[in-house]
Amino acid sequence: MTRRFLNLPVLALAFLLAAQNPLRADATNSALAKSAVLENDVAYLRVGEAGKNLADKIQSAQQALAATNKIAGIVLDLRFADGDDLEAAQTAANLFASKKLPLAILVNDKTRGAAVELAKDLRAAKAGLIFGSSTEARPDIAVAVKMEDEKKFFENPYAAPSQGETNSSTDTNDLSQFIDHTSEADLVRAKIKDGDEDENSPPPHPAEPQKPFIHDPVLARAVDLIKGLAVVRQSRL
Repeated sequence: MTRRFLNLPVLALAFLLAAQNPLRADATNSALAKSAVLENDVAYLRVGEAGKNLADKIQSAQQALAATNKIAGIVLDLRFADGDDLEAAQTAANLFASKKLPLAILVNDKTRGAAVELAKDLRAAKAGLIFGSSTEARPDIAVAVKMEDEKKFFENPYAAPSQGETNSSTDTNDLSQFIDHTSEADLVRAKIKDGDEDENSPPPHPAEPQKPFIHDPVLARAVDLIKGLAVVRQSRL
């Protein structure tokens, strides 16, 4: 009886610490950390940990995305992913191998454990191509990115790098440096300023907002490949 009451303060302290850290492991190491649709038709699945029921969670997420979108292909993001359940990794690999959609697998040097094995299993099954940088997973298409930059892109792939910040990879779909973004209205104003205005000229149309594009070079390469393969497949139908 005395021993049980002596343990009560310890249990209370443990409960208090758990209550203060409710997002401890599950928020960062969940099996499927994120699912979304990119560029209207590319399913994006981010794995936090290759663990139990990973295949079931992937399949549920795919079905939910396909219910409202016509999916052309899948990006499986294993960057910063870990895990120790090799059986779960193999089951997930078998799931992707059974599908006919193009698959791109993203890795980096922080992809470890069962997540690396999942990437290797997918390569062995010829289910998709591996993008990124990893000494263990050996990408099919290497894309070098500084780790601090990749962490920023990982949070928001559409976020533009800060001014003066450069990325170690130039293989992106960012063509802004080659495009003249001067709007039609600006061109007309410049023409009027030079005395070349035409009274019969129609009023300029308001400039359309620029469509956001993916700045994450690894993700951008993967999405470009999937959309390109989708065009090829469509042309063969």
